[in-house]
Amino acid sequence: MAEAHQAVAFQFTITPEGIDLRLSYQALSQIYLSGLRSWKKRISRMRNRVIKGVYPASPSSWLFVVIAILATMYMRSDPSMGLIAKIQEHLPVSCIQRTPYLLVQGQTMLSVLVFSTLLWLSLILTLRFCLKLLLSYHRWMFEQHGHISTTTKVWVTLVRLLSGRKPLLYSYQTSLPCLPVPPIKDTLERYLESVRPLLSGPGFQRMTVLAAQFENSLGNRLQRYLKLKALWATNYVSDWWEEYIYLRGRGPIMVNSNYYGMDFLYVTPTPIQAARAGNTITALLLYRRKVNSEQLTPVMFCISLSLSTCVSSPDVLQHWQDSEFVTVYHRGRYFRLWVYKAGRLLSPREIEYQIQRILDDPSPPGPGEDRLGALTAGDRVPWCAVRKQYFSSGVNKRSLDCIERAAFFVTLDDEEQGMMGEDPVGNLDRYAKSLLHGKCYDRWFDKSFSVVVYKNGKNGLNAEHSWADAPTVAHLWEFTLATDAFQLGYTEDGHCKGEVERSLPPPQRLTWDIPEQVSISLSVAQALADDVDCHVFPFRDFGKGRIKKLKISPDAFIQLALQLAYYRDRKTFCLTYEASMTRLFREGRTETVRSCSNEGCAFVKAVESGEGPEHCRRLFRLAAEKHQNLYRLAMTGSGIDRHLFCLYVVSKYLGVESPFLTEVLSEPWRLSTSQTPVQQLELFDMKNHPDFISLGGGFGPTSTTWGSFGPVADDGYGVSYIIVGEDMINYHVSCKHSFSETDSHRFGAQISRALLDLLSVLTPAKTENSQAQDKKQQ
Repeated sequence: MAEAHQAVAFQFTITPEGIDLRLSYQALSQIYLSGLRSWKKRISRMRNRVIKGVYPASPSSWLFVVIAILATMYMRSDPSMGLIAKIQEHLPVSCIQRTPYLLVQGQTMLSVLVFSTLLWLSLILTLRFCLKLLLSYHRWMFEQHGHISTTTKVWVTLVRLLSGRKPLLYSYQTSLPCLPVPPIKDTLERYLESVRPLLSGPGFQRMTVLAAQFENSLGNRLQRYLKLKALWATNYVSDWWEEYIYLRGRGPIMVNSNYYGMDFLYVTPTPIQAARAGNTITALLLYRRKVNSEQLTPVMFCISLSLSTCVSSPDVLQHWQDSEFVTVYHRGRYFRLWVYKAGRLLSPREIEYQIQRILDDPSPPGPGEDRLGALTAGDRVPWCAVRKQYFSSGVNKRSLDCIERAAFFVTLDDEEQGMMGEDPVGNLDRYAKSLLHGKCYDRWFDKSFSVVVYKNGKNGLNAEHSWADAPTVAHLWEFTLATDAFQLGYTEDGHCKGEVERSLPPPQRLTWDIPEQVSISLSVAQALADDVDCHVFPFRDFGKGRIKKLKISPDAFIQLALQLAYYRDRKTFCLTYEASMTRLFREGRTETVRSCSNEGCAFVKAVESGEGPEHCRRLFRLAAEKHQNLYRLAMTGSGIDRHLFCLYVVSKYLGVESPFLTEVLSEPWRLSTSQTPVQQLELFDMKNHPDFISLGGGFGPTSTTWGSFGPVADDGYGVSYIIVGEDMINYHVSCKHSFSETDSHRFGAQISRALLDLLSVLTPAKTENSQAQDKKQQ
């Protein structure tokens, strides 16, 4: 009740003597400071809107234009070619009559201001159009490394001139080009080329006939509708992709859609759980502050990031602005933890103090409360029905609102995780499974992300997929880890730095009236989680440094190694997915790179059949260049799968069936791959702190990070990898226990072996003279 009394700014009672008014100056002070912070943020946002609205110009350039026009007119020259006089003639006569002090000079000045403003706006639109044309140039991606054309050099110079000195995070958004609709003929040709190594002769001939029939009949009709949408919409893919791939799925999003990110591999900054949570929460909120104030450097893949995002049933994305609290789960209980007081972000030490209060709270969970989160882990239809029936009013709705309106979700886990003990390999696998699904009820899988802090100080996160792709969340997590370890830091005894205000109100316990349907969702989620076979391993034999010395793209090298590993594991090739970004376009998200190519298959067969090294090296160069070209095409809007996906959606709206699209939709993806890019190397001092290496993250064997829109095979593998520094590649391999022919550990061993074999093939054998020369140098 103490908090309730503090929250009341004033109280009054009516007595026979009059009204007795009692003011709470502490509450009034908090209200004033909170309102002041709110107005400061509004002013900052208005300022940013103005700066972005006039980009690539600046607000101060308006004054420069006005002064230039006035100076020109002072020299008795009319730069407007009579337009200023025309504007002066059209000034309201009533205005002149009612304002006797408005002289001819004043009318001229007003006309100059109007003309200068119109000229300034015209220049802004022209500059923005020119910048959009420049950003539509993508030939630089197809040029060989070290061989830059004159056109590209001129393009780089012009982009730098038009971009301005300090663009805000979203300054480029209105200047980005729209995603183009590829010609249907090109898409079908690339599709047929991608399935050629996977089909027999008759099977390929059949698909060729289906593709030709589709192009000559229904395809062109669907293409016209798609081009019409591209003219009207900012991006012809993104809204349908978000709706039909993520929000309309009725299966569990746990494992199937959500993905995870891990802590440092070798280092745990502090073993104190509450302290690690304090710094992690603070770092995430500092990142949100940078996003809201647009202080982050704009990069190609940045999208609007709202930490307080939640998926609700029926599934829609809800964005909440400026939430001042987080929701914390510990031992089956839910707490609301305020992280701001009177407009001030609590210090890491104060957040640690509040977290420790939760850890020390001995109260037991309410009936069914400990397994409530399982509703977000199971099928979506039961969760929707339960939500409407039991969470639409009363105490359940109030508590659910606290979770959904929170900045993010925090789980204080009682387990210890990380690469530790006598079984570091097995512990890494258990660490990954814990982040991917936990106990199926101790995460809130609908939340934008759930931060998990373990008993021994390790942390990680589980992210929902519809609101952001992995590179965006990876950018957030890199900042968090770096800020936690290098900026905020800890005291010698492992606690957060800063002072504690002991008068902070304790975290508020959420209360519930839980229905019995929770057990049904838990059983579905538990079966899904038990079927996940996950293996995480760091490959330390070599990294991108050794690969680059061979003048080969590290990603192409890794992808061809995965093709070799899969062929050895399953004695065949398969439809392979690799995620690429389309952030060169407005509201772009992802595109599929079909990594299994004719050239790659020819190389793998040559290696397995024992062909000569020179022949294998020649085939590898062709395969690597082909892969790079496929990746470039996907990034520049000439991919295959998003185009086919949108054609399929149009066909469903029109109520027509296509045998070709039906055939394409039935193709299973048995190998899904994704690279987690390291984007902020400047935050990590790898020379002085080489042990602060990130493990990256991964996804489940049936994740929607898999194929484009077709069914994901139960007998497939999911592989995520991160290239760390110059000498390490971390892998995350997932599959299903229920399919006996897949095994994550076996496939991980095949990957390691394939990497070593590829390096051996590409490294020419040294002659006796070169070996003697090496010994002499040593």
